[in-house]
Amino acid sequence: MPAETRIDDPSEAIIAAWRAESARLVGALTRMTGDVQLAEDLAQDALVAALEQWPVIGVPANPGAWLTTTAKRRGIDHFRRAQNLRRKVAELERAAGGEEEQMPDLEAQLDHIEDDVLRLILLTCHPSLTPESRAALTLRLVGGLTTAEIARGFLATESAVGQRISRAKKTLADVHAEFELPTGQERIRRLDDVMAVIYLIFNEGYTATAGTDWMRTDLSTEAMRLARMLSTLAPDEPEVLGLQALLELQGSRMPARLDDSGAPVLLEAQDRTRWDQLLIRRGLAALQRAEELAARGTPVGKYFLQALIAAQHARASRAEDTDWRRIANLYDVLADTAPGSVVEVNRAVAYGRAFGPDAGLSVLEELDDEALGDSPLVPSVRGDLLERAGLFALAAEAFADAAARSKNESERAILRGRAEACRERQRS
Repeated sequence: MPAETRIDDPSEAIIAAWRAESARLVGALTRMTGDVQLAEDLAQDALVAALEQWPVIGVPANPGAWLTTTAKRRGIDHFRRAQNLRRKVAELERAAGGEEEQMPDLEAQLDHIEDDVLRLILLTCHPSLTPESRAALTLRLVGGLTTAEIARGFLATESAVGQRISRAKKTLADVHAEFELPTGQERIRRLDDVMAVIYLIFNEGYTATAGTDWMRTDLSTEAMRLARMLSTLAPDEPEVLGLQALLELQGSRMPARLDDSGAPVLLEAQDRTRWDQLLIRRGLAALQRAEELAARGTPVGKYFLQALIAAQHARASRAEDTDWRRIANLYDVLADTAPGSVVEVNRAVAYGRAFGPDAGLSVLEELDDEALGDSPLVPSVRGDLLERAGLFALAAEAFADAAARSKNESERAILRGRAEACRERQRS
C-alpha cells in the first residue's frame, strides 16, 4: 500500500490491505502449494497475525508486503514440517552427494504475482463449478469478502454460502484443477466464464432479484473492482475492456437510482448531474482502448457492444438527448452476435424509443410470454410500451402482472405505482 494512502487505524488498515492484496496473496500461495484450500488457510493465518500484532506494533509501512511475508513464512514452515518435503530434502541431499541441505526456493515462487491473480480468477471460475459456486468462490478468494458479506449480498444464509464455497474447493481438488494459464480456445472459454461471473455479481447488485433493497451497492462495487483487475491482467482483450467499460458506465448511475427518500428512480427520470463522473471517464477510457484493439481486427462480442450502448447514455447530458436510433442499431448487431431473450426485450425498449411504441411492441410480440420464466422483465416492458401508446388499461394489466412476478419489494412498489397511474389516466 503506497505511503500516501497509509491508514493508521489498525482495523481499517487490515481491512484495506486484505481487500487490496488477498487475491495476489492467495494466488501466489496456490502456485506455491498447489492447493487452493491450503493457500487460503495460509493467507488467513497471515490475516489473523495482523489482527493480533498490528494493534500492538502499529500499522506496518507496507501492509501488503507484511501480509505476503508472513504468509510466505507460514508456507515455508508448513512444507518444512510436511513428510513429502522431508523426502524431497533427502533426495536433494543424495543428489548433491551430501552437500549442505537445500530448501526449495519458495520465496522466488512468489515473484511475478500478477499472473497468479489471473490464474486464481480462472481457477475460481473453473467449468466444473456451477455459476453460483463460481460467484461465491470468486468473491471469497479473489474479492477477499467474508462468507457473511457474500451471504448478505445474495440474501443467503451464511452456512449455505459456507457450504457452497467448501463444496467448490472440494470439487476443484476432485477434478485436479490445474493452476495454470490456459491457452488458445480454452483461454477464451475460461475468460468468458470469468466475465459471466463478474457480470452476474454486478447485475445482482445493480438490481437485486429479491429482498427489500433496490440495489446492493457492495456487490456492484466489487464487480467493478474485479472487472478493472481483470482488464489489467488481460489488457489486450477488447471484451475484457468492454466488460470494464460496461460495468463502470452503468455503475456511474447508481448515485441517482434512488431519490432522497430511498425510492427507486428509473433511467429517464434520473438527475444526471448525480452520475459518478469518475466512473464515466474510466468507462469511456476502457471503451476507447477496446475500440482501438477492435480496429486492428481483434474480435469483439456482447460486452463490448453493450458498453457502446451504455456510452450513448453516458454521453447524453439529458434523457431527451439520447441517440435512441444509434442504440437500436447497436441492439440489432448485438442480437446477431449474442441472441437471447434479454437482448430482445432491451431491443424492444430501444425500438420503442427510436421508432415509436408500436415498433417496440412488434419486437416484443416475437417473444414468448414465458421466454424469461417468471421474470417481471417482459410484462414490465410491455406495460411501458403500451403506456406510451396510450393504451392505459392494457398497460395497467401488464404492470400488475410484472408486479406479481417480482420478488423485490422496491421493484414491486414501482410496478404497482405505474399500474395505478395507468388506471388513473384511463379513468380521466
